[in-house]
Amino acid sequence: MVSPDPVRRRFYFGLAGLAGLTATGLRAEDIVELEWRDLVPPGETSLPPELQGLIPHDEAAMASGQPPSTGVRTDWNGRTVRLSGFIIPLDYDGTGVTAFMLVPYVGACIHVPPPPANQLVLVTTERPYESDGLFAPVTVTGMFGTASTSTQLAEIGYALSADRVVPYRG
Repeated sequence: MVSPDPVRRRFYFGLAGLAGLTATGLRAEDIVELEWRDLVPPGETSLPPELQGLIPHDEAAMASGQPPSTGVRTDWNGRTVRLSGFIIPLDYDGTGVTAFMLVPYVGACIHVPPPPANQLVLVTTERPYESDGLFAPVTVTGMFGTASTSTQLAEIGYALSADRVVPYRG
């Protein structure tokens, strides 16, 4: 189990409280639908060429480090967004996940090197989410912002205080 340091943790709980106050009465048109490519600053690619496409499992070690990120986008700071991805659980409360990394593809950070920080989102939720396990596909709705966070797995560029986490329905 990996968790952010206590100072950052307070920030996320504060963000969670703010999200709880502002999320009531939201209309569908108030929610920004994000895709992973939206999180990458203009002119930057989401993944370096050596990580684009499929990487055979035995070659994953060739690119062992997290690629550098040249920045994050602030367009959606303080906005309610919806983003789909895959779960890497970080903290649990009982049988539910209360903090997890949302990643753009299966295997990120575990079987292959992590993507750049601007392709990772730290999600916190007050209501534990009953996850189907590692890399469960989900759609998360909540308050979004930039937040530089470091875990044992990767550097993370964004934070999302979840009001709602549901299984992904393509």
